Amino acid sequence: MIDLFYFYHMPVAVLGLGHSGLATCKALMDSDAEVWAWDDNEDARQRAREQEIPLVDLYTCNWRELTTLVLSPGIPFNFPEPHPVVNLAKAAGCEVVSDIELLARAQRDAAYIGITGTNGKSTTTSLIGHILQLSGREADIGGNLGPPALTLEPLGEEGTYVLEMSSYQLDLTASITWDIAVLLNISPDHLDRHGGMDGYVASKRQIFHRQTDPKSAIIGVDDRYCEAIYEQLADIGDQIVVPISGEKRVHGGVYVMNGVLVDDMDGQEVPVTDLKEIPALQGAHNWQNAAAAYAACRRAGVEGRVAMACLQSFPGLVHRQEPVEVVDGVAFVNDSKATNAAAAAKALACYDTVYWIAGGRPKEGGIASLTEYFPRIRHAFLVGEAALGFGQVLDGKVPFTISGEVEKAAEQAFRQAKKDNAEKPVVLLSPACASFDQFANFEDRGDAFKAAVEALPGRHLDPTEAPDAFKAAGAGEAA
Repeated sequence: MIDLFYFYHMPVAVLGLGHSGLATCKALMDSDAEVWAWDDNEDARQRAREQEIPLVDLYTCNWRELTTLVLSPGIPFNFPEPHPVVNLAKAAGCEVVSDIELLARAQRDAAYIGITGTNGKSTTTSLIGHILQLSGREADIGGNLGPPALTLEPLGEEGTYVLEMSSYQLDLTASITWDIAVLLNISPDHLDRHGGMDGYVASKRQIFHRQTDPKSAIIGVDDRYCEAIYEQLADIGDQIVVPISGEKRVHGGVYVMNGVLVDDMDGQEVPVTDLKEIPALQGAHNWQNAAAAYAACRRAGVEGRVAMACLQSFPGLVHRQEPVEVVDGVAFVNDSKATNAAAAAKALACYDTVYWIAGGRPKEGGIASLTEYFPRIRHAFLVGEAALGFGQVLDGKVPFTISGEVEKAAEQAFRQAKKDNAEKPVVLLSPACASFDQFANFEDRGDAFKAAVEALPGRHLDPTEAPDAFKAAGAGEAA
């Protein structure tokens, strides 16, 4: 837990009592601050009461006593309109900040690596943390991913915080000048929270604010928005700017061609490793993540050969194209985090022979956009509220079974894959749907899938014992 000593005996307001909000309250209480906590949801307030967190109605409190409001990232700061409590804070001249801002003020001597982008933040953050820790560096991982910022360990000048940063968090974190800032990609997302695409791009660009040499900007150049930012920063020349790509050659950067990671940061075009050989980094989207993580760690002082070795042992993220087991030659992959069609497309592109488990609570647009991946699907097993609708889309194009539940789908897919005797079959849970029709969240859905796989009869192998089962000859080419 981070000591917020600078708030000793001071009142501090906290709005939003989810995971990070509760952690903020506890850190403030442990630091002998006076906590004024609030959430518009009564259930959230009740959870706070059960943890003896003081509640103060921020709609009616005396704002003249406060200097700081800590805002949870899910609560609107500017668009589509500020939350009413935010307006009250602004009117009183009270600063509005994130929990990561509080971390930065408390741990000024540490180094900071920030990762943002529309997609791939969590994998890249985890991969950077994995390389740093395995190479002997003192590093901690958090932010928008995993542990809330204020639950991390105090690191001091020898340590590095590796923080996934959403655009919301960047809007509320002013103190950090990132030692290494990573921008992976930008595509339209959360536009209502930023007043349109220009606002969203500007929010992401904040991660490079105030950087000067030797601080580094690692920028993906595979989309036009990030490519424009790269060109702007490279022309200005304030910081060290390193381009990365998951699909094309980039001079002076790190890129991937046909699955091979190439380091050209020193102008040598050195092949580093074949990412197709790493089960947790399958697909072009993961190739960009790997290029970004490798470049960031090299700028952090990790030798290229050491970073290469660490890449090869990366286990991947839970519920994000997570290799589960191989049972009687059938590989099982848990991609429960794929809650929309765009996310499912990335997984479907990675395997040639897919037994696809899909469905749940449908998202707008359904799976119509996945038509180009249908030839990869040998059979689909449909679950949840979306099953009938998905079946109508697949009818006449992909054989399918209405399984109803994830556990039944896993069993049916296993039997079908063995019956077909296909080469390198992969049973892929990549639902393209929310989980809330049958599960509390995507984690519960993924755990149910893994439990069902563990219960299957047959010879079970860990992914490390059968890495080839999670690779396909055309893996990643369609991503």
